[in-house]
Amino acid sequence: MEAAYRLLADAGYLVTAVCNADRAEVLMAAGLTRQGGEMLRQAAEAYGSKGQRQRQGEAELALASHLVATDPAEAKRVARSALGWFEEAKAPGLALRARAVAFEAAVTAREDPSEDGEALAGPLEEQGLNWPALRVRLQARLARIRSAENAGLPTRPASGRVIGPVPPEAPIDIRLLERELRAELAVAAGRAVAGLRELRAGLDDFHLWQSSFGSLDLQTNVAGHGRTLARRGLELAVESGETDALFEWSERSRMVASRVQPVRPPSDPQLAADLAELRGEVTPEREAELREQIRQRAWRVKGSGQVSEPISLPDLRERIGNHALVAYVVAAGRIVAVVATDDSSTRIDLGEQAALGSLLGGLLPDLDVAATDLPGPLGAAVRGDLTARLQQLSDLLVAPVLDRIGDRPVVLTPSAVLATVPWTLLSGFTGRPVTVAQSATAWLSRADTPLRATTAGFVAGPRVMRAADEVTKSATAWSTAHTLIGADATATAVSALAAEVDVLHLAAHGHHSADNPLFSGLELADGTWYGYDIDGLSAVPDVVLLSACEVGRSTIRWGEELIGLVGAWLHAGARAVIASPAVVADEAAYEVFSRLHGALAKGLAPAEALAESLPAATADAPPAPFVCFS
Repeated sequence: MEAAYRLLADAGYLVTAVCNADRAEVLMAAGLTRQGGEMLRQAAEAYGSKGQRQRQGEAELALASHLVATDPAEAKRVARSALGWFEEAKAPGLALRARAVAFEAAVTAREDPSEDGEALAGPLEEQGLNWPALRVRLQARLARIRSAENAGLPTRPASGRVIGPVPPEAPIDIRLLERELRAELAVAAGRAVAGLRELRAGLDDFHLWQSSFGSLDLQTNVAGHGRTLARRGLELAVESGETDALFEWSERSRMVASRVQPVRPPSDPQLAADLAELRGEVTPEREAELREQIRQRAWRVKGSGQVSEPISLPDLRERIGNHALVAYVVAAGRIVAVVATDDSSTRIDLGEQAALGSLLGGLLPDLDVAATDLPGPLGAAVRGDLTARLQQLSDLLVAPVLDRIGDRPVVLTPSAVLATVPWTLLSGFTGRPVTVAQSATAWLSRADTPLRATTAGFVAGPRVMRAADEVTKSATAWSTAHTLIGADATATAVSALAAEVDVLHLAAHGHHSADNPLFSGLELADGTWYGYDIDGLSAVPDVVLLSACEVGRSTIRWGEELIGLVGAWLHAGARAVIASPAVVADEAAYEVFSRLHGALAKGLAPAEALAESLPAATADAPPAPFVCFS
């Protein structure tokens, strides 16, 4: 499509709109709803300005179809707008399709649809639109099940039409919708366990499809297709009161992307050249073009086709050793924790989800401001407010689990809504080895292999006040250390160093790109070193230390999928990443990392070394919210 677009771009306004509309549909299908949606809106506007009402409706219909899963209210509004254009253009077939999309949006939003799904499905089949017709029939059955007055009635549609098994060649969204329907049928009949079994089978089918993609960006983008099943399974597990079920669905819901076994992408000279050009001086237009080329080239990597099975709670307890695992689940309006040790497992209800809103809303701004060089009384006041907020979070999340975990090192698997929490600053976890894991399954798979920590590499980027001092001081802890400072710290040199050492310390200005997290990066002598550079490394260190502001942050995609620089390192094969989700004062980073390397060089595990190195939190000093991720 890109190649065709370059040939057709000069053919006129309407031809350009056609190209944009077609490309946008591909982007929307790949999960890029913001980018694709904007292109479809522009195409609809272009058609409308030329009086091409049917074309305008077609662009709006495509937009509405893709918005059903993410924003059903907007999907319904846009589908109704398209319906108006089709009726004006006297296009009854397209009008029928617009009514069907509006129907699907209403069902997805759990509203009472204004139409009879069966009455829509028949005419769609007559047009040869068999998959849309089947989708409408499945949605119509879901609407009946969810209707309070029909909850106890037979599930056969009023017309008597029985929906047979969905064929295996059906699109993935229809196959998953059938599993959702089967699960709701089981739950309505009082068989929640059978419902969970259907949701589990649906996610297994989804993961086999998802594993065909090798790009981390694409894997997390398409996770939205499985999100509904994962979220419903988690809700049923919370409502069940069963500890084993809650743990299982805690793992499944956070592994919608991480269950796919990663692959090492082949060397791509063109991708490397595009990244190198992007680091230089380019116009805004060229920058946008390069970013799109880089993303698309990464999408071409073939997936492994392999999916890992989540570990069960009994197996976890057999292998957990001296650690305690706390799985924090935020679902169905509740905050619940599963605490597992080698001798017990317990479910603990922590209260209403609403209690998190005010505590998390201002957390990152408080951390960022507390790290700045504020005058004495003002700095103490800001840090005092932060201390109070952290204590409230500790009272809510940590205090209730302390009796169960004792003095053990802790592994945490928190729901994505808790991604900004600086766990090492919370009372009860301070001074204790704390690891924040993608999942218990992922943590155990990494724990099975011995940690490599013999050689270390150090990088000091430009314009960081104490970066050179920090890496020079930290390097003295190691008998074998390689250091890149100033003009030597280029992207090529850092990539080569990362492939050679066991421990890599990066002290540089960092930024998190929420729009495309794999364009998050670190500032080096010749420009930004991106998440895409990390994904292309031939080998990676076991331990990565990011002494850079905010690169511990992640963007939340589809409810539970986290992606950012930390995720890029772990996906590439790093065993542990130590980073901060917030701004860190230069002096605080210098003190923490100079101690941390001494502990790592002595053979301590990353979480243990970090626990030894973090200062006690006080209102007199900036916080050091570093967290060990695995």
